[in-house]
Amino acid sequence: MFKSASFFRIASDFVLPPLEALEQALQSAQFLPCGATQPESVGWMPPRGNKSSVMAEAVGAQVILRLGIERRPVPASAVKAEVEQRVEKYKQETGRERASAKIKKEFREEAVQALLPRAFTKRSSTTVWIDPVHQFLVVDSGSLSGADRVVSHLIDALADIPGSRAGLMARPVQTALAAGPAMAHWLASREAPVGFTVDRDCELKMPDDQKSAVRYSRHTLEIDEVAEHIAAGKVPTQLAMTWNERVSFVLTDMAQVKKIKLLDVVLDGVQENGKDDDGFDADAAIVTGELSNLIPDLLEALGGELAIDGATPLLAVSPVPARQLATA
Repeated sequence: MFKSASFFRIASDFVLPPLEALEQALQSAQFLPCGATQPESVGWMPPRGNKSSVMAEAVGAQVILRLGIERRPVPASAVKAEVEQRVEKYKQETGRERASAKIKKEFREEAVQALLPRAFTKRSSTTVWIDPVHQFLVVDSGSLSGADRVVSHLIDALADIPGSRAGLMARPVQTALAAGPAMAHWLASREAPVGFTVDRDCELKMPDDQKSAVRYSRHTLEIDEVAEHIAAGKVPTQLAMTWNERVSFVLTDMAQVKKIKLLDVVLDGVQENGKDDDGFDADAAIVTGELSNLIPDLLEALGGELAIDGATPLLAVSPVPARQLATA
């Protein structure tokens, strides 16, 4: 369900509206495919997929949403060729040697509109998890800019709900230690934080204009060479890790988590009896349960979360056992 995770802290005064009101707001902003001359369409989709029409799924105390995006990209080379043809025709008809920047801009806009109906569409979706108990939300995106955009759409949807007690304010989680220097310390000292192990993939990059990089793939990182690269000034930008032998992932220098994978031990003892037809509820409970425990440990490894605007620090909240959520 989640391959990547960007973490956001929800303001402490936010109150999640009733599920019925949230559902209505999302339905009014539901996803529609791109029109013939529409470069992009954004809207909310059923998290369970096409077999469902429900936009806001509640699993225990957790709420799962999904934002859909469809783009109709026009190749830059095609636009350039079309503009050049229009410019040549313009010069022949007017007798002028050059076309002004204003004319070229108009030709480009016309070219894009002419080519859009012939462009193929590309559709993607992003899962959003709202945890009103621990006051954070997780976006299935490894890009902070992409995650920010999803959160903006969620804020807009919640703002349209009549009688909401407080609008959603969400900011990226900030930690006392930056992820890059923290990963550098773990590698140089060959000592992972409590509850974590360092795996066999890593990227080190020089923070200068040349950005020279060294990548290790399926290679032990407990070697002098890695420490030498760090001593020379290279900073880890990606590091593969495992949490409590339950979840493997890649931590980035922006404190985002990618390539999330639940290990076999997580699924041990999960009963198929009583499982919903599509497995959505069980999957959502297991994933959110594991991440609810992983996130506090990761934030603690990074020195703890910095409170923003009086938000309750996540580390002060006791995580819910994954199996308890899975059987709720």
